[in-house]
Amino acid sequence: MPPAKKRKTKATAEPAEDKAEFALAKQEDAQADNKGTTPEEAPSQPEPSTSTTSNAAAKAKERAERFKSLQARAKTGAQKNLKEATLESQRLATDPNLLTSLNRKSAIASHNLMKADAEAAGEDFERKRAWDWTIDESERWDRRIKKKDAHRDDQAFQDYRQDSRKVYKRQIRDLKVDMDGYERAKMKAVEKAAASGGLEIVETEDGELVAVDKDGTFYSTADSTGFVEHKPPKDAIDRLVKDLQQAEDARLKKRRERMGANGDEGDVTYINEKNKNFNQKLNRFYNKYTAEIRDSFERGTMI
Repeated sequence: MPPAKKRKTKATAEPAEDKAEFALAKQEDAQADNKGTTPEEAPSQPEPSTSTTSNAAAKAKERAERFKSLQARAKTGAQKNLKEATLESQRLATDPNLLTSLNRKSAIASHNLMKADAEAAGEDFERKRAWDWTIDESERWDRRIKKKDAHRDDQAFQDYRQDSRKVYKRQIRDLKVDMDGYERAKMKAVEKAAASGGLEIVETEDGELVAVDKDGTFYSTADSTGFVEHKPPKDAIDRLVKDLQQAEDARLKKRRERMGANGDEGDVTYINEKNKNFNQKLNRFYNKYTAEIRDSFERGTMI
């Protein structure tokens, strides 16, 4: 039989507990030595934990306030964006031609109301209205009205000479003159003529410089032929070609529109002259609504 186990008695258990208490006390002494305090002073220091807690609470409060301010800014920005988007959608949905017509009608109604009030009060309406304008503004307005009336009367076709004159005036209006290049070319020509002896620079009594053409070759006259020696630069030639191409494109575009209005261009969609006129009437009223649908059918992307 195996030997019986010995029961641990009180005498044998106490030394183990004493050893555990001694080790714990030794560990506390070491920690106190590292901190520079005695074991009795170590537990009694609640101040650092209190200050740390207060700092953490202050930081948390500050973060909460910043978060609330950011939320308020985000809400304000969202409301402002929504308002601007609504105004933009309303502006895009509004027909500009209709808005212009309404403004014109409002201005006419206001003018008529002011005129009726002035006549009811026995005042001269035109004189009263002229108080709001200066003489220069009034004269400028009269010139504008006169020019507008003349332009309206000049729209109808009279003859090919008048039509060419209108084209020429439009081209001159759209022409952009390079004044700096012109001045440089003029000074270069003057210097060249002065160097060759054909042009003499004379100073008058008041200090003004005057160019005198000795042999009559510098300043052009009806008998001058010096212009044939002029060679335009490449950019001027390109500009002329571009203008001619634009004029040709405009002519072809008008021709296509005119032929399309008469039904002489494109696919044949009619069976007789009456059906042709009916199709043209439909196109005048519904082409702008059905153009995208017809293009989709032709591309094969319509579902």
